[in-house]
Amino acid sequence: MTSVIPAQRTVRVKLATSSVEHDAARRLRHTVFCQEQGLFNGDDRDEIDLTALTLVAIGDTADEVIGTVRIHQQGEQVWWGSRLAVARSARRQAAVGSGLIKLAVGTAHALGCHTFLAHVQQQNVAMFTQLHWLALSESVLHGRPHSLMRADLRCYPPIDDAAVGLLCTKVAP
Repeated sequence: MTSVIPAQRTVRVKLATSSVEHDAARRLRHTVFCQEQGLFNGDDRDEIDLTALTLVAIGDTADEVIGTVRIHQQGEQVWWGSRLAVARSARRQAAVGSGLIKLAVGTAHALGCHTFLAHVQQQNVAMFTQLHWLALSESVLHGRPHSLMRADLRCYPPIDDAAVGLLCTKVAP
């Protein structure tokens, strides 16, 4: 009997540096948070988008954004991650979400972060816990249960060049 070994592909996770990447990230967020989850009416953008850094996961083609997250500084050494979105076609690929999280925390760490926080939807808490995050409290945001979580920065080395980012391996479907 012959076993089939799934193909592996790499996903580049990086700082969005072009208008094409920024636009694709906004479209993906709209699809995930407005259309699929119904968390926002019409648009999920807010004042945080004015200062946040947008990170993207690039798929098989240079302009295919299959994941995004934004990070922003609030206070001198406190950073937040929010709006983590992964395209439906890439959700079974742990490398996409975890890669975005690693780059988000590592980038903030390189920029002087001492505390990195996020409000995580309840269904994603287990993944964040596996990635060395601690749940601090629970709340309801946008009508859904969330956990306020903090990353263990000892597990996230600083990443000085987010524009280059990371290569993450995923198993092709």
